[in-house]
Amino acid sequence: MASDLARIDIALRDVDVPLSSLGREQARSVGGWFGSLAEDERPEHVLSSPYVRARQTAELLVEGGALAVPEIVTDERLREKEFGVLDRLTTRGILESYPEQVEFRRILGKFYHRPPGGESWCDVILRLRAMLDTIGLHYGGRRVLIVGHQVVVLCLRYVIERLDEAEILEIDRRTDVANCAITEYRLAPTDAGEARLRLERYNFVAPMERRGTLVTAEPDAKSAATG
Repeated sequence: MASDLARIDIALRDVDVPLSSLGREQARSVGGWFGSLAEDERPEHVLSSPYVRARQTAELLVEGGALAVPEIVTDERLREKEFGVLDRLTTRGILESYPEQVEFRRILGKFYHRPPGGESWCDVILRLRAMLDTIGLHYGGRRVLIVGHQVVVLCLRYVIERLDEAEILEIDRRTDVANCAITEYRLAPTDAGEARLRLERYNFVAPMERRGTLVTAEPDAKSAATG
C-alpha cells in the first residue's frame, strides 16, 4: 500500500499533476451549482493557481456553470505551499530521512516551521496578502472566484478574518478542506460603519452531494508526520 512507502513515486512534478476522473466530476458538479445561481450571484472573474489540476478545475467550473468571465487569470501567488526537501515524502519517509525536521516542527510549530527549500504558513500568508491587494485594486466590488489549494484556503481565512495562529490551526485540526469545496465571503457592514468581508460558507460540499458525486479530501501528510 502507498501508506507503507517512504516516497510517493510519480513521474510528474506536483505542479504538473492533472485532475483525476473523480476530480473532473467534482469540478463539473460544482460548476453546475454556480450556473444555477441567479445572474447577479455568479462569479464575474476567476483567478487560479498555476498548478495544472487547479487550472483544469477552473476551466471546468467556468464551462459547467456557463460563467460569463472574460478569462481565467493564473496567479502564481495562489500556488500550493512548497514543501522543499519534504516534497513527495510520506510520513514514514519524513521520519526516516529528516527526523531533525520533525523536531524543528515540534519546537517551532506548524505555523512557523519552514522545511529546507520550502515554505512556512507565514510565507504563504505573505504572498496572499499581496494577492488580495491586487484583487482590491483590479476587481474591487466584483464577485471573484479563486481556485487554489488546502493551505491557501486556510491562509486566506487567516488574513480575511484577522485570525491568530491558534484560531487558524484549530480550524485546520477540526477538518480537512474537501476537494472542490466552496468557501464564500460577502461584503457586509460592521458596527463601525465600515464594510468587511464576512464568512458565509466554509468547506461547502452540498453541490457535489446533491449530484451524488463522491466527496474527498487530501490530508496533509507533512503535518501528520510532525504532529
